[in-house]
Amino acid sequence: MATPKKTVAKESGQEKAGSPPEFSREQELKALRDMLLIRRFEEKAGQLYGMGAIGGFCHLYIGQEAVVVGMQMALKQGDEVITGYRDHGHMLACGMESRGVMAELTGRRGGYSRGKGGSMHMFSKEKHFYGGHGIVGAQVSLGTGLAFANRYRGNDNVSVTYFGDGAANQGQVYESFNMAELWKLPVIYVIENNRYAMGTSVSRASAQQDFSKRGVSFNIPGKQVDGMDVRAVKAAADEATAWCRGGNGPIILEMQTYRYRGHSMSDPAKYRTREEVEKVRHDQDPIEQVRNRLLADGVSEQDLKAIDAEVREIVNEAADFAQHDPEPDAAELYTDIYR
Repeated sequence: MATPKKTVAKESGQEKAGSPPEFSREQELKALRDMLLIRRFEEKAGQLYGMGAIGGFCHLYIGQEAVVVGMQMALKQGDEVITGYRDHGHMLACGMESRGVMAELTGRRGGYSRGKGGSMHMFSKEKHFYGGHGIVGAQVSLGTGLAFANRYRGNDNVSVTYFGDGAANQGQVYESFNMAELWKLPVIYVIENNRYAMGTSVSRASAQQDFSKRGVSFNIPGKQVDGMDVRAVKAAADEATAWCRGGNGPIILEMQTYRYRGHSMSDPAKYRTREEVEKVRHDQDPIEQVRNRLLADGVSEQDLKAIDAEVREIVNEAADFAQHDPEPDAAELYTDIYR
């Protein structure tokens, strides 16, 4: 199997140098709406946090929307998704309802974990979303386990396991890599490299800053992807899912992306300049890229504003529901626990 993997890695490098495949107008519109839903939802979550309606930790996904939206466009029914604590965008992209996610953020009984999981610990078996995990890197082993279950059952489902550049330095990640390659498990390891692990830049924390090479010693192929361009993400995801469904084992996708907000709501992000953030917003914003392509394709400004208005209405309704839904009954303290 070594030769095909070297071929994949070589082809991946060639693709990165070129332009990503064009989207149809329908694909662009879907990508725009899905990314707008995540951004408006996260903006509203930030507002509610500031009002005290959301407690605990809250990590926003603003700026990284193209990663999960592009990945989801390549998946099929039955594929699983698991991620870390910056998870609201992944939930929405998987099709989980905005009101259920927002209700969980505010600790209400209508939330996906009945108000007991909060921002970092939501699940939906129906949508094949297996969390939200607060322990750094813990989801990588679990995502590998999901892939093992697929292999054991003999289906062609793929486990998409997300983690960040900081989590990529955790030991259990490499134990998982070894097992996944040894048993040829169908798992896509998506490293969301947003340049800062909490407040530490990649250059100060990682000896190997090309995260697509993190699987080299395990013979796992990898690819660097422009995580700010949803088309590039979709193209890489198509290649990766085909690789896994073909029985070739795991693959790594390093998504080069950027978060606009701090690590969490309590982070003032003083470790980077305002100019740095604004430059990324101006030059690479994933939503503006799609919006500009649609305008160039003849879609009117009015139609694009209508999509944004529809998304804002959904998010506002979710926020209203989340603030008025009852809190969990005290009896919920004794459910969903090991005794």
